Amino acid sequence: MAYRRTPGVQARLTASRERVLAAALELVAEHGYRGCSVTAVAERAGMATGSVYRHFPAKADLVAEVFRTASQREVDAVARAAALEGTARERVAATVRTFAGRALRAPRLAYALLAEPVDPAVEAERLVFRRAYADVIAAYVAEGVATGELPAQDPALSATALVGAIGEALVGPLQAGAIGPETVPALILFAQRALGVQP
Repeated sequence: MAYRRTPGVQARLTASRERVLAAALELVAEHGYRGCSVTAVAERAGMATGSVYRHFPAKADLVAEVFRTASQREVDAVARAAALEGTARERVAATVRTFAGRALRAPRLAYALLAEPVDPAVEAERLVFRRAYADVIAAYVAEGVATGELPAQDPALSATALVGAIGEALVGPLQAGAIGPETVPALILFAQRALGVQP
């Protein structure tokens, strides 16, 4: 007869896995991916290194999950901010303000998510979430084109270009730890102009 985990055992395993993931997220936010060793995660989570490997067979698996979790939070925040606005102009501003604002509040984490050198498995996840950001933007660009608020354009192409431009514009300042007060308003203006928002 195959062993079946009881609900209590499963709950403990789930809680342990969540503790590992929370510890890893904290370490990435503080030190980047390089500071997220399995030993450091185990110490932060208050468990043995072998227990971390029980949940994540390799460091790359753990870091990829950290990336998925952190990136999804960021995409969700941007999508919520854009959904609260009624016009393309307002949605562009909300998207950039939210993305850049959250990056400014957690610059080490933002740099890790955007540009820190990582394993190929994490780089693959990075591409998935760039696409997710672009999908959020493409949806409101398409709506803006349909209502005549934006000029005719390929929403997916425009959104992908915008995600790349905004991310690239933030990488240097995030790495240096210095983003001036004019950066976010300038990025909003750039994004609005790029999409053809009328002044």
